[in-house]
Amino acid sequence: MKFKVFFILFILFQLVGCEKKEAQKEKLEFTEEAHDFTADQSTKVISHIKLTDITNVSGIDFKHVTGAFGEKWMPETIGSGGGFLDYNNDGWPDIFLVNGSFWPNHRANGSNPTPALYKNNKDGTFTDVTAASGLDFSIYGMGCSFADFDADGDMDIYLTAVGNNMLLQNKNGVFQDVTAQMGVSGNDPGPESIPAWSTSAAWVDVDRDGWVDLFVDNYVKWTPETDIYSTRDGKSKSYATPDIYQGETCRLYKNMKGRYFEDITEKAGVLNHEGKSLGVAVADFNDDNWPDIVVSNDTQPNFLYINNGDGSFINKALVYGIGYDENGRARAGMGIDIADVANDNNLAIAIGNFSQEPLSLYTQTGSGLFQDRAGAAQLTRASLLQLTFGIHFADLDNDGFVELITANGHIEPEINGIQQNITFEQRPQIFYNDSGKFIDISDEVGESFKAPLVGRGIATADIDKDGDLDILFTVNGGIPRLFRNDSELKNNSVSIQLKGKKPNQNAIGAKITVWNDGIRQNRMMRTGASYLSQSDISSLIVGLGLNEKADSIKITWPVSGKETVVKDYEPGSTIIIDEK
Repeated sequence: MKFKVFFILFILFQLVGCEKKEAQKEKLEFTEEAHDFTADQSTKVISHIKLTDITNVSGIDFKHVTGAFGEKWMPETIGSGGGFLDYNNDGWPDIFLVNGSFWPNHRANGSNPTPALYKNNKDGTFTDVTAASGLDFSIYGMGCSFADFDADGDMDIYLTAVGNNMLLQNKNGVFQDVTAQMGVSGNDPGPESIPAWSTSAAWVDVDRDGWVDLFVDNYVKWTPETDIYSTRDGKSKSYATPDIYQGETCRLYKNMKGRYFEDITEKAGVLNHEGKSLGVAVADFNDDNWPDIVVSNDTQPNFLYINNGDGSFINKALVYGIGYDENGRARAGMGIDIADVANDNNLAIAIGNFSQEPLSLYTQTGSGLFQDRAGAAQLTRASLLQLTFGIHFADLDNDGFVELITANGHIEPEINGIQQNITFEQRPQIFYNDSGKFIDISDEVGESFKAPLVGRGIATADIDKDGDLDILFTVNGGIPRLFRNDSELKNNSVSIQLKGKKPNQNAIGAKITVWNDGIRQNRMMRTGASYLSQSDISSLIVGLGLNEKADSIKITWPVSGKETVVKDYEPGSTIIIDEK
Protein backbone atom coordinates (compact mmCIF):
# COMPACT_ATOMS: atom_id res chain seq x y z
CA MET A 1 0.00 0.00 0.00
CA LYS A 2 2.81 2.40 0.90
CA PHE A 3 4.51 1.58 -2.39
CA LYS A 4 1.31 2.31 -4.33
CA VAL A 5 0.84 5.65 -2.54
CA PHE A 6 4.46 6.55 -3.18
CA PHE A 7 4.15 5.56 -6.84
CA ILE A 8 0.98 7.66 -7.30
CA LEU A 9 2.61 10.64 -5.63
CA PHE A 10 5.68 10.18 -7.83
CA ILE A 11 3.58 10.15 -10.99
CA LEU A 12 1.66 13.25 -9.87
CA PHE A 13 4.94 15.01 -9.11
CA GLN A 14 6.25 14.17 -12.57
CA LEU A 15 3.06 15.42 -14.22
CA VAL A 16 3.16 18.67 -12.29
CA GLY A 17 6.84 19.02 -13.11
CA CYS A 18 6.17 18.44 -16.79
CA GLU A 19 3.39 21.01 -16.73
CA LYS A 20 5.73 23.53 -15.10
CA LYS A 21 8.44 22.78 -17.66
CA GLU A 22 5.96 23.14 -20.51
CA ALA A 23 4.72 26.42 -19.01
CA GLN A 24 8.29 27.63 -18.60
CA LYS A 25 9.05 26.54 -22.15
CA GLU A 26 6.00 28.40 -23.47
CA LYS A 27 6.97 31.46 -21.46
CA LEU A 28 10.54 31.26 -22.73
CA GLU A 29 9.39 30.92 -26.33
CA PHE A 30 7.06 33.93 -25.99
CA THR A 31 9.78 36.04 -24.40
CA GLU A 32 12.25 35.00 -27.09
CA GLU A 33 9.75 35.87 -29.83
CA ALA A 34 9.05 39.26 -28.31
CA HIS A 35 12.78 39.93 -28.08
CA ASP A 36 13.20 39.07 -31.75
CA PHE A 37 10.85 41.90 -32.68
CA THR A 38 13.58 44.41 -31.84
CA ALA A 39 16.46 42.31 -33.15
CA ASP A 40 17.87 42.71 -36.63
CA GLN A 41 15.47 40.63 -38.68
CA SER A 42 16.27 42.41 -41.91
CA THR A 43 15.42 40.30 -44.92
CA LYS A 44 17.19 40.79 -48.19
CA VAL A 45 14.96 41.44 -51.18
CA ILE A 46 15.75 42.37 -54.72
CA SER A 47 14.14 45.77 -55.01
CA HIS A 48 12.93 46.95 -58.39
CA ILE A 49 12.09 50.37 -56.96
CA LYS A 50 14.42 53.02 -58.37
CA LEU A 51 14.23 56.73 -57.59
CA THR A 52 16.01 59.57 -59.37
CA ASP A 53 16.51 63.00 -57.80
CA ILE A 54 15.33 65.47 -60.44
CA THR A 55 15.20 68.57 -58.22
CA ASN A 56 18.00 70.41 -60.02
CA VAL A 57 16.58 69.83 -63.50
CA SER A 58 12.91 70.23 -62.59
CA GLY A 59 12.93 74.03 -62.35
CA ILE A 60 12.21 74.08 -58.62
CA ASP A 61 14.25 76.94 -57.16
CA PHE A 62 13.17 77.09 -53.53
CA LYS A 63 14.81 77.10 -50.12
CA HIS A 64 12.92 76.96 -46.87
CA VAL A 65 13.65 79.84 -44.48
CA THR A 66 13.54 79.19 -40.73
CA GLY A 67 14.32 82.77 -39.71
CA ALA A 68 16.86 81.51 -37.16
CA PHE A 69 19.07 84.27 -35.76
CA GLY A 70 20.73 82.53 -32.81
CA GLU A 71 17.99 82.49 -30.17
CA LYS A 72 16.82 78.99 -31.11
CA TRP A 73 13.10 79.68 -31.06
CA MET A 74 11.07 76.49 -31.17
CA PRO A 75 9.08 76.99 -34.43
CA GLU A 76 12.32 77.14 -36.41
CA THR A 77 12.71 73.37 -36.07
CA ILE A 78 9.21 72.22 -37.03
CA GLY A 79 8.42 73.42 -40.58
CA SER A 80 7.64 73.07 -43.25
CA GLY A 81 5.30 71.23 -45.55
CA GLY A 82 4.06 71.19 -49.12
CA GLY A 83 2.37 68.99 -51.62
CA PHE A 84 0.57 68.47 -54.91
CA LEU A 85 -2.59 70.08 -56.24
CA ASP A 86 -3.95 70.73 -59.71
CA TYR A 87 -4.50 74.46 -59.20
CA ASN A 88 -5.36 75.27 -62.85
CA ASN A 89 -7.48 72.20 -63.70
CA ASP A 90 -5.30 71.06 -66.59
CA GLY A 91 -5.16 67.51 -65.26
CA TRP A 92 -1.50 67.66 -64.14
CA PRO A 93 -0.38 67.90 -60.49
CA ASP A 94 1.40 71.13 -59.57
CA ILE A 95 3.61 71.74 -56.52
CA PHE A 96 2.97 74.07 -53.56
CA LEU A 97 5.70 74.69 -50.98
CA VAL A 98 5.21 76.34 -47.59
CA ASN A 99 7.85 78.77 -46.35
CA GLY A 100 8.80 80.36 -43.07
CA SER A 101 9.78 83.98 -42.64
CA PHE A 102 12.07 86.31 -40.71
CA TRP A 103 11.21 87.17 -37.15
CA PRO A 104 10.24 90.79 -36.38
CA ASN A 105 13.30 93.04 -36.09
CA HIS A 106 15.54 90.24 -37.35
CA ARG A 107 15.17 90.54 -41.09
CA ALA A 108 18.08 89.19 -43.12
CA ASN A 109 19.37 90.69 -46.32
CA GLY A 110 17.33 90.22 -49.45
CA SER A 111 13.62 90.04 -50.13
CA ASN A 112 11.10 88.51 -47.76
CA PRO A 113 10.62 84.76 -48.23
CA THR A 114 7.30 83.61 -49.69
CA PRO A 115 5.54 80.31 -50.28
CA ALA A 116 5.93 78.97 -53.81
CA LEU A 117 3.67 77.52 -56.49
CA TYR A 118 5.18 75.60 -59.41
CA LYS A 119 3.11 74.82 -62.50
CA ASN A 120 3.60 71.41 -64.08
CA ASN A 121 4.95 71.83 -67.63
CA LYS A 122 3.89 68.27 -68.52
CA ASP A 123 7.46 67.29 -69.42
CA GLY A 124 8.97 66.63 -66.00
CA THR A 125 9.75 70.29 -65.34
CA PHE A 126 7.94 73.05 -63.45
CA THR A 127 7.59 76.83 -63.77
CA ASP A 128 7.41 79.24 -60.83
CA VAL A 129 3.99 80.97 -60.95
CA THR A 130 4.00 82.26 -57.36
CA ALA A 131 3.64 85.96 -58.13
CA ALA A 132 1.18 85.48 -60.97
CA SER A 133 -1.00 83.40 -58.63
CA GLY A 134 -1.11 86.01 -55.87
CA LEU A 135 1.03 83.99 -53.45
CA ASP A 136 3.99 86.35 -53.13
CA PHE A 137 3.34 87.25 -49.49
CA SER A 138 5.34 86.47 -46.38
CA ILE A 139 4.01 84.41 -43.48
CA TYR A 140 5.64 82.09 -40.95
CA GLY A 141 4.03 79.06 -42.54
CA MET A 142 3.89 75.50 -41.30
CA GLY A 143 1.64 73.22 -43.35
CA CYS A 144 -1.03 73.09 -46.04
CA SER A 145 -4.11 71.23 -47.16
CA PHE A 146 -6.05 71.52 -50.43
CA ALA A 147 -9.76 71.18 -51.28
CA ASP A 148 -12.55 72.94 -53.17
CA PHE A 149 -14.31 74.40 -50.13
CA ASP A 150 -16.65 76.68 -52.12
CA ALA A 151 -17.64 74.10 -54.76
CA ASP A 152 -16.67 76.32 -57.69
CA GLY A 153 -14.59 73.62 -59.35
CA ASP A 154 -11.02 74.57 -58.41
CA MET A 155 -8.69 73.75 -55.54
CA ASP A 156 -8.28 76.18 -52.64
CA ILE A 157 -5.40 76.25 -50.16
CA TYR A 158 -5.46 76.29 -46.37
CA LEU A 159 -2.10 77.44 -45.02
CA THR A 160 -1.25 76.88 -41.35
CA ALA A 161 1.20 79.13 -39.54
CA VAL A 162 2.67 80.46 -36.34
CA GLY A 163 -0.01 83.08 -35.78
CA ASN A 164 -3.03 83.52 -38.00
CA ASN A 165 -3.58 80.83 -40.62
CA MET A 166 -4.71 81.68 -44.15
CA LEU A 167 -7.54 80.38 -46.33
CA LEU A 168 -6.66 81.13 -49.94
CA GLN A 169 -9.61 81.01 -52.32
CA ASN A 170 -8.78 80.02 -55.90
CA LYS A 171 -10.31 82.31 -58.52
CA ASN A 172 -9.26 81.04 -61.95
CA GLY A 173 -5.73 80.31 -60.83
CA VAL A 174 -5.28 83.42 -58.68
CA PHE A 175 -5.55 83.09 -54.91
CA GLN A 176 -7.23 85.56 -52.55
CA ASP A 177 -6.99 85.69 -48.75
CA VAL A 178 -10.50 85.11 -47.37
CA THR A 179 -9.49 84.02 -43.85
CA ALA A 180 -11.21 86.80 -41.92
CA GLN A 181 -14.56 86.61 -43.69
CA MET A 182 -14.58 82.80 -43.51
CA GLY A 183 -13.56 82.69 -39.82
CA VAL A 184 -10.86 80.02 -39.98
CA SER A 185 -7.78 81.62 -38.39
CA GLY A 186 -7.16 78.55 -36.21
CA ASN A 187 -7.32 80.63 -33.01
CA ASP A 188 -9.50 80.52 -29.93
CA PRO A 189 -12.52 82.69 -30.80
CA GLY A 190 -12.46 84.32 -27.34
CA PRO A 191 -11.56 88.02 -27.02
CA GLU A 192 -8.50 87.33 -24.84
CA SER A 193 -6.98 84.73 -27.14
CA ILE A 194 -3.51 84.95 -28.59
CA PRO A 195 -2.67 83.65 -32.09
CA ALA A 196 -2.27 79.87 -32.13
CA TRP A 197 0.55 77.83 -33.59
CA SER A 198 -1.11 75.52 -36.11
CA THR A 199 0.53 72.56 -37.83
CA SER A 200 -1.27 69.96 -39.97
CA ALA A 201 -4.81 70.26 -41.33
CA ALA A 202 -7.34 68.08 -43.13
CA TRP A 203 -10.51 68.74 -45.11
CA VAL A 204 -13.20 66.23 -44.12
CA ASP A 205 -16.99 66.20 -44.45
CA VAL A 206 -17.71 65.30 -40.84
CA ASP A 207 -21.53 65.48 -41.10
CA ARG A 208 -21.86 64.17 -44.69
CA ASP A 209 -23.80 67.18 -45.94
CA GLY A 210 -21.56 67.40 -49.00
CA TRP A 211 -19.60 70.45 -47.87
CA VAL A 212 -16.05 69.72 -46.76
CA ASP A 213 -15.29 70.90 -43.22
CA LEU A 214 -11.87 71.79 -41.84
CA PHE A 215 -9.93 70.14 -39.01
CA VAL A 216 -6.86 72.06 -37.80
CA ASP A 217 -4.08 70.76 -35.55
CA ASN A 218 -2.69 73.21 -32.99
CA TYR A 219 0.59 72.58 -31.21
CA VAL A 220 1.64 74.47 -28.05
CA LYS A 221 1.18 77.92 -26.56
CA TRP A 222 4.39 79.65 -27.64
CA THR A 223 5.26 83.22 -28.50
CA PRO A 224 8.63 85.03 -28.64
CA GLU A 225 7.64 86.69 -25.36
CA THR A 226 6.95 83.37 -23.60
CA ASP A 227 9.97 81.48 -24.96
CA ILE A 228 11.50 79.22 -22.27
CA TYR A 229 15.24 78.61 -21.99
CA SER A 230 16.18 74.97 -22.61
CA THR A 231 19.57 73.27 -22.71
CA ARG A 232 20.84 69.80 -23.58
CA ASP A 233 24.48 70.13 -22.57
CA GLY A 234 24.04 72.46 -19.57
CA LYS A 235 26.12 75.13 -21.28
CA SER A 236 24.21 76.66 -24.16
CA LYS A 237 20.61 77.08 -25.24
CA SER A 238 19.06 74.31 -27.32
CA TYR A 239 15.78 73.95 -29.16
CA ALA A 240 13.04 73.11 -26.68
CA THR A 241 10.80 70.06 -26.69
CA PRO A 242 7.04 70.55 -26.15
CA ASP A 243 6.84 69.08 -22.65
CA ILE A 244 7.73 72.47 -21.13
CA TYR A 245 4.84 74.26 -22.86
CA GLN A 246 1.08 74.16 -22.40
CA GLY A 247 -0.86 72.40 -25.16
CA GLU A 248 -3.39 73.99 -27.51
CA THR A 249 -6.66 72.40 -28.62
CA CYS A 250 -7.30 71.44 -32.23
CA ARG A 251 -10.06 73.28 -34.09
CA LEU A 252 -12.97 71.98 -36.17
CA TYR A 253 -14.79 74.32 -38.56
CA LYS A 254 -18.10 73.46 -40.15
CA ASN A 255 -18.47 74.63 -43.74
CA MET A 256 -21.64 76.70 -44.05
CA LYS A 257 -22.22 76.06 -47.77
CA GLY A 258 -19.09 77.91 -48.82
CA ARG A 259 -20.23 81.25 -47.38
CA TYR A 260 -18.38 81.04 -44.05
CA PHE A 261 -17.30 78.53 -41.39
CA GLU A 262 -18.64 77.95 -37.89
CA ASP A 263 -16.26 76.93 -35.11
CA ILE A 264 -17.84 73.72 -33.75
CA THR A 265 -14.79 72.54 -31.79
CA GLU A 266 -16.59 72.26 -28.48
CA LYS A 267 -19.97 71.24 -29.86
CA ALA A 268 -18.42 68.44 -31.89
CA GLY A 269 -16.54 67.02 -28.90
CA VAL A 270 -12.97 67.73 -30.03
CA LEU A 271 -12.11 70.52 -27.57
CA ASN A 272 -9.04 69.15 -25.83
CA HIS A 273 -6.30 71.38 -24.41
CA GLU A 274 -4.15 68.35 -23.61
CA GLY A 275 -3.21 67.99 -27.24
CA LYS A 276 0.14 69.00 -28.71
CA SER A 277 -0.85 67.97 -32.19
CA LEU A 278 1.37 67.59 -35.23
CA GLY A 279 -0.31 65.05 -37.51
CA VAL A 280 -3.88 64.30 -38.59
CA ALA A 281 -5.41 61.63 -40.80
CA VAL A 282 -8.91 60.50 -41.72
CA ALA A 283 -10.36 56.99 -42.09
CA ASP A 284 -13.49 54.98 -41.38
CA PHE A 285 -12.25 52.70 -38.62
CA ASN A 286 -15.55 51.01 -37.78
CA ASP A 287 -16.84 50.74 -41.36
CA ASP A 288 -20.03 52.72 -40.71
CA ASN A 289 -19.42 55.13 -43.63
CA TRP A 290 -18.79 58.06 -41.26
CA PRO A 291 -15.31 59.64 -41.27
CA ASP A 292 -13.21 59.27 -38.13
CA ILE A 293 -10.18 61.41 -37.28
CA VAL A 294 -6.88 60.33 -35.71
CA VAL A 295 -4.38 62.88 -34.34
CA SER A 296 -0.75 62.27 -33.39
CA ASN A 297 0.43 64.24 -30.36
CA ASP A 298 3.94 65.18 -29.29
CA THR A 299 4.61 63.90 -25.71
CA GLN A 300 0.86 63.60 -25.09
CA PRO A 301 -1.50 60.66 -25.74
CA ASN A 302 -2.76 60.45 -29.32
CA PHE A 303 -6.43 61.14 -30.12
CA LEU A 304 -8.82 58.84 -31.97
CA TYR A 305 -12.05 60.67 -32.65
CA ILE A 306 -14.80 58.23 -33.62
CA ASN A 307 -17.72 59.84 -35.43
CA ASN A 308 -21.04 59.44 -33.61
CA GLY A 309 -22.90 59.40 -36.91
CA ASP A 310 -23.88 63.05 -36.79
CA GLY A 311 -20.60 64.97 -37.18
CA SER A 312 -19.77 64.89 -33.48
CA PHE A 313 -17.02 62.75 -32.00
CA ILE A 314 -15.85 60.86 -28.94
CA ASN A 315 -12.16 60.27 -28.22
CA LYS A 316 -11.63 56.50 -27.99
CA ALA A 317 -7.84 56.42 -28.30
CA LEU A 318 -7.32 54.75 -24.93
CA VAL A 319 -10.13 52.25 -25.46
CA TYR A 320 -8.88 51.33 -28.94
CA GLY A 321 -5.25 51.11 -27.79
CA ILE A 322 -3.48 53.90 -29.70
CA GLY A 323 -3.12 56.56 -26.99
CA TYR A 324 0.15 55.24 -25.56
CA ASP A 325 2.90 52.83 -26.53
CA GLU A 326 3.05 49.26 -25.19
CA ASN A 327 4.79 50.50 -22.04
CA GLY A 328 2.06 52.99 -21.22
CA ARG A 329 4.06 56.05 -22.27
CA ALA A 330 3.09 58.88 -24.57
CA ARG A 331 5.59 59.11 -27.39
CA ALA A 332 6.68 62.20 -29.30
CA GLY A 333 4.30 61.67 -32.22
CA MET A 334 4.98 63.60 -35.44
CA GLY A 335 3.53 62.62 -38.83
CA ILE A 336 0.81 60.05 -39.36
CA ASP A 337 -0.72 57.93 -42.11
CA ILE A 338 -3.20 55.07 -42.48
CA ALA A 339 -3.33 52.05 -44.78
CA ASP A 340 -4.45 48.46 -45.09
CA VAL A 341 -0.85 47.24 -45.18
CA ALA A 342 -1.55 43.51 -45.51
CA ASN A 343 -4.67 43.82 -47.73
CA ASP A 344 -6.60 41.92 -45.07
CA ASN A 345 -9.27 44.60 -44.48
CA ASN A 346 -7.59 45.78 -41.25
CA LEU A 347 -6.28 49.32 -41.07
CA ALA A 348 -2.88 50.25 -39.64
CA ILE A 349 -1.94 53.68 -38.25
CA ALA A 350 1.73 54.58 -38.71
CA ILE A 351 3.21 57.39 -36.59
CA GLY A 352 6.69 58.88 -36.75
CA ASN A 353 8.34 59.49 -33.39
CA PHE A 354 11.38 61.13 -31.79
CA SER A 355 14.87 59.59 -31.96
CA GLN A 356 15.28 56.61 -29.59
CA GLU A 357 11.56 55.97 -30.11
CA PRO A 358 10.82 53.62 -33.02
CA LEU A 359 7.96 54.03 -35.44
CA SER A 360 4.50 53.09 -34.23
CA LEU A 361 2.33 50.79 -36.34
CA TYR A 362 -1.00 50.44 -34.56
CA THR A 363 -2.81 47.66 -36.41
CA GLN A 364 -6.43 46.63 -36.12
CA THR A 365 -7.11 43.20 -34.72
CA GLY A 366 -10.18 41.10 -35.37
CA SER A 367 -12.04 42.92 -32.60
CA GLY A 368 -11.41 46.31 -34.19
CA LEU A 369 -9.00 47.33 -31.43
CA PHE A 370 -5.37 48.20 -32.17
CA GLN A 371 -2.03 46.68 -31.24
CA ASP A 372 1.36 48.23 -32.00
CA ARG A 373 2.86 45.74 -34.46
CA ALA A 374 5.94 47.75 -35.44
CA GLY A 375 8.16 45.05 -33.96
CA ALA A 376 6.40 42.19 -35.70
CA ALA A 377 6.53 44.18 -38.95
CA GLN A 378 10.33 44.53 -38.52
CA LEU A 379 10.24 48.32 -38.24
CA THR A 380 11.57 48.79 -34.70
CA ARG A 381 15.32 48.40 -35.07
CA ALA A 382 15.53 50.14 -38.45
CA SER A 383 13.71 53.24 -37.18
CA LEU A 384 15.07 53.54 -33.64
CA LEU A 385 17.71 56.24 -34.12
CA GLN A 386 15.81 58.39 -36.60
CA LEU A 387 13.67 61.38 -35.67
CA THR A 388 10.79 60.80 -38.07
CA PHE A 389 8.52 63.67 -39.05
CA GLY A 390 6.96 62.74 -42.39
CA ILE A 391 5.47 59.28 -42.84
CA HIS A 392 3.53 58.10 -45.85
CA PHE A 393 2.16 54.89 -47.39
CA ALA A 394 2.47 54.55 -51.16
CA ASP A 395 2.68 51.60 -53.56
CA LEU A 396 5.91 52.55 -55.33
CA ASP A 397 6.29 49.41 -57.46
CA ASN A 398 2.59 48.87 -58.22
CA ASP A 399 2.58 45.34 -56.84
CA GLY A 400 -0.60 45.97 -54.85
CA PHE A 401 1.07 46.43 -51.44
CA VAL A 402 1.91 49.89 -50.07
CA GLU A 403 5.46 50.75 -49.10
CA LEU A 404 6.23 52.95 -46.08
CA ILE A 405 8.25 56.14 -46.68
CA THR A 406 9.74 58.24 -43.87
CA ALA A 407 11.28 61.73 -43.79
CA ASN A 408 13.85 61.97 -41.03
CA GLY A 409 15.87 64.78 -39.46
CA HIS A 410 16.63 66.04 -35.97
CA ILE A 411 15.59 69.36 -34.41
CA GLU A 412 18.97 70.14 -32.84
CA PRO A 413 21.90 70.97 -35.18
CA GLU A 414 24.45 70.09 -32.48
CA ILE A 415 22.85 66.78 -31.47
CA ASN A 416 25.82 64.71 -32.68
CA GLY A 417 28.08 66.37 -30.11
CA ILE A 418 25.77 65.17 -27.34
CA GLN A 419 24.57 61.83 -28.73
CA GLN A 420 27.21 60.49 -31.10
CA ASN A 421 24.96 57.85 -32.66
CA ILE A 422 22.43 60.48 -33.79
CA THR A 423 22.91 63.09 -36.50
CA PHE A 424 21.11 66.30 -37.42
CA GLU A 425 20.72 65.46 -41.11
CA GLN A 426 19.31 61.97 -41.57
CA ARG A 427 18.60 59.82 -44.57
CA PRO A 428 15.02 59.26 -45.67
CA GLN A 429 13.89 55.65 -45.65
CA ILE A 430 11.76 53.37 -47.77
CA PHE A 431 10.44 50.13 -46.31
CA TYR A 432 9.37 47.54 -48.88
CA ASN A 433 6.08 45.85 -48.03
CA ASP A 434 6.49 42.09 -48.00
CA SER A 435 2.86 41.11 -47.37
CA GLY A 436 2.63 43.20 -44.18
CA LYS A 437 6.26 43.02 -43.10
CA PHE A 438 8.56 45.92 -43.95
CA ILE A 439 12.13 45.65 -45.21
CA ASP A 440 14.44 48.66 -45.31
CA ILE A 441 15.54 49.03 -48.96
CA SER A 442 16.79 52.62 -48.67
CA ASP A 443 20.27 51.62 -49.86
CA GLU A 444 18.91 49.99 -53.00
CA VAL A 445 16.60 52.58 -54.55
CA GLY A 446 19.28 54.87 -55.98
CA GLU A 447 22.47 56.74 -55.09
CA SER A 448 20.73 60.11 -54.91
CA PHE A 449 18.37 58.77 -52.25
CA LYS A 450 21.25 58.12 -49.85
CA ALA A 451 22.00 61.80 -49.22
CA PRO A 452 20.95 62.90 -45.70
CA LEU A 453 18.62 65.85 -45.15
CA VAL A 454 16.57 67.51 -42.42
CA GLY A 455 13.38 65.93 -43.70
CA ARG A 456 9.90 67.03 -42.75
CA GLY A 457 6.95 66.46 -45.12
CA ILE A 458 6.24 63.79 -47.75
CA ALA A 459 3.78 63.93 -50.64
CA THR A 460 3.26 61.74 -53.71
CA ALA A 461 1.79 62.25 -57.18
CA ASP A 462 2.23 60.90 -60.68
CA ILE A 463 3.91 64.05 -62.01
CA ASP A 464 4.72 62.61 -65.45
CA LYS A 465 1.65 60.41 -65.93
CA ASP A 466 3.61 57.22 -66.46
CA GLY A 467 1.46 55.24 -64.05
CA ASP A 468 3.60 55.30 -60.90
CA LEU A 469 4.00 57.60 -57.92
CA ASP A 470 6.78 60.17 -57.61
CA ILE A 471 7.86 61.62 -54.25
CA LEU A 472 8.36 65.11 -52.85
CA PHE A 473 10.28 65.61 -49.60
CA THR A 474 10.20 68.99 -47.87
CA VAL A 475 13.31 70.06 -45.97
CA ASN A 476 13.68 72.25 -42.90
CA GLY A 477 16.00 75.14 -43.70
CA GLY A 478 16.93 73.63 -47.03
CA ILE A 479 15.99 72.73 -50.60
CA PRO A 480 13.12 70.26 -51.17
CA ARG A 481 13.86 67.00 -52.97
CA LEU A 482 11.76 65.73 -55.87
CA PHE A 483 12.28 62.09 -56.83
CA ARG A 484 11.02 60.62 -60.09
CA ASN A 485 9.96 56.99 -59.88
CA ASP A 486 12.02 55.02 -62.41
CA SER A 487 11.22 51.56 -61.08
CA GLU A 488 12.64 48.83 -63.29
CA LEU A 489 9.86 46.27 -62.94
CA LYS A 490 6.98 47.83 -64.81
CA ASN A 491 3.95 46.50 -63.03
CA ASN A 492 0.61 47.77 -64.23
CA SER A 493 -1.67 50.20 -62.44
CA VAL A 494 -5.02 51.86 -62.78
CA SER A 495 -5.53 55.60 -62.41
CA ILE A 496 -8.92 56.46 -60.95
CA GLN A 497 -10.46 59.93 -61.12
CA LEU A 498 -13.66 60.50 -59.17
CA LYS A 499 -16.27 63.05 -60.17
CA GLY A 500 -18.57 63.54 -57.20
CA LYS A 501 -21.80 65.46 -57.15
CA LYS A 502 -21.73 69.08 -56.07
CA PRO A 503 -20.68 70.38 -53.64
CA ASN A 504 -18.10 67.60 -53.01
CA GLN A 505 -16.86 67.28 -56.57
CA ASN A 506 -13.54 65.73 -55.57
CA ALA A 507 -15.45 63.04 -53.66
CA ILE A 508 -13.37 63.56 -50.52
CA GLY A 509 -14.28 60.72 -48.17
CA ALA A 510 -15.13 58.22 -50.91
CA LYS A 511 -13.96 54.67 -50.29
CA ILE A 512 -12.38 52.75 -53.16
CA THR A 513 -12.14 48.96 -53.21
CA VAL A 514 -10.10 47.34 -55.98
CA TRP A 515 -10.30 43.57 -56.49
CA ASN A 516 -7.33 42.20 -58.39
CA ASP A 517 -6.45 38.52 -58.76
CA GLY A 518 -8.08 37.64 -55.44
CA ILE A 519 -6.51 40.53 -53.54
CA ARG A 520 -8.66 43.29 -52.09
CA GLN A 521 -7.10 46.75 -51.85
CA ASN A 522 -8.78 49.48 -49.83
CA ARG A 523 -8.22 53.19 -50.38
CA MET A 524 -9.93 56.42 -49.36
CA MET A 525 -10.00 59.76 -51.14
CA ARG A 526 -8.78 61.99 -48.35
CA THR A 527 -6.65 64.98 -47.47
CA GLY A 528 -4.20 65.44 -44.59
CA ALA A 529 -1.90 62.59 -43.43
CA SER A 530 1.90 62.58 -43.76
CA TYR A 531 3.18 65.71 -41.97
CA LEU A 532 2.20 69.31 -42.83
CA SER A 533 1.70 68.07 -46.40
CA GLN A 534 -0.80 66.64 -48.87
CA SER A 535 -0.55 64.20 -51.75
CA ASP A 536 -2.42 64.55 -55.02
CA ILE A 537 -6.14 63.81 -54.86
CA SER A 538 -6.97 64.61 -58.48
CA SER A 539 -6.43 60.93 -59.28
CA LEU A 540 -5.69 57.74 -57.38
CA ILE A 541 -3.04 55.26 -58.57
CA VAL A 542 -3.66 51.62 -57.59
CA GLY A 543 -1.08 48.93 -58.43
CA LEU A 544 -2.17 45.76 -60.22
CA GLY A 545 1.07 43.80 -60.48
CA LEU A 546 1.35 41.98 -63.81
CA ASN A 547 -2.39 42.13 -64.50
CA GLU A 548 -3.52 44.60 -67.14
CA LYS A 549 -6.90 45.20 -65.53
CA ALA A 550 -8.50 44.99 -62.13
CA ASP A 551 -11.30 42.46 -61.73
CA SER A 552 -13.58 45.16 -60.34
CA ILE A 553 -13.50 48.64 -58.81
CA LYS A 554 -16.10 49.65 -56.25
CA ILE A 555 -16.70 53.24 -55.17
CA THR A 556 -18.69 53.96 -52.00
CA TRP A 557 -19.72 57.61 -52.32
CA PRO A 558 -19.27 59.74 -49.19
CA VAL A 559 -22.66 61.46 -48.83
CA SER A 560 -25.22 58.97 -50.12
CA GLY A 561 -23.32 55.80 -49.23
CA LYS A 562 -24.36 54.38 -52.61
CA GLU A 563 -22.01 52.13 -54.52
CA THR A 564 -20.74 52.20 -58.09
CA VAL A 565 -19.03 49.10 -59.49
CA VAL A 566 -16.84 49.23 -62.60
CA LYS A 567 -15.59 46.09 -64.33
CA ASP A 568 -15.30 47.06 -67.98
CA TYR A 569 -12.70 49.72 -68.77
CA GLU A 570 -9.82 50.34 -71.14
CA PRO A 571 -6.45 49.35 -69.61
CA GLY A 572 -3.75 51.99 -69.48
CA SER A 573 -6.09 54.95 -69.38
CA THR A 574 -7.43 57.06 -66.53
CA ILE A 575 -10.85 55.83 -65.45
CA ILE A 576 -13.25 58.68 -64.78
CA ILE A 577 -16.06 57.53 -62.51
CA ASP A 578 -19.06 59.81 -62.08
CA GLU A 579 -21.39 59.76 -59.12
CA LYS A 580 -24.89 59.05 -60.39
